[in-house]
Amino acid sequence: MMRDKLYNPRKQTPRLSGWNYSTPGAYFVTICTYGKEYLLGEIIDSTMHLSVAGEIVRYCWNDLPQHYINVCLDAFVVMPNHIHGILVLKGTTEYKMKSKCHGLSEIVRGFKTYSSKRINAERAVKGVKFWQRGFYDHIIRNDVDLSAIREYIVHNPSGWSKDEEHPSQLGM
Repeated sequence: MMRDKLYNPRKQTPRLSGWNYSTPGAYFVTICTYGKEYLLGEIIDSTMHLSVAGEIVRYCWNDLPQHYINVCLDAFVVMPNHIHGILVLKGTTEYKMKSKCHGLSEIVRGFKTYSSKRINAERAVKGVKFWQRGFYDHIIRNDVDLSAIREYIVHNPSGWSKDEEHPSQLGM
């Protein structure tokens, strides 16, 4: 099953030993809300309807290339309690001369910090955790892998009712 290959939130996936996560390439990331709370919106008839927090998350994700010169964005989806996205890290000499090329962890950390601050400001609270610690990543190795992950991301909302994180699957 494709889902098991791409994303298993209960599995602790260590970083690939010896891999430099600022290496140019495409990376699939999944980031969950704190406690996997359904804070980002809801799916109705296979369509994601974003909450205010979900809108902020989408804005902050789309804004990443403005803050990290070596980042290009690919497929992305906001789900009720997590996001999936593909970050492409560029590493040409041109970018290295203009600015530091940031690594995957630093980019994700910046996204989580920036979006959390904006969401907490919207909710009129300070310092409340919004994202779960860490994130899941997968190094995209070839075009077949990239195509499969893009399809997974695009069709994720339509499969939500069967997702192991869906309330009906959790006995809620």
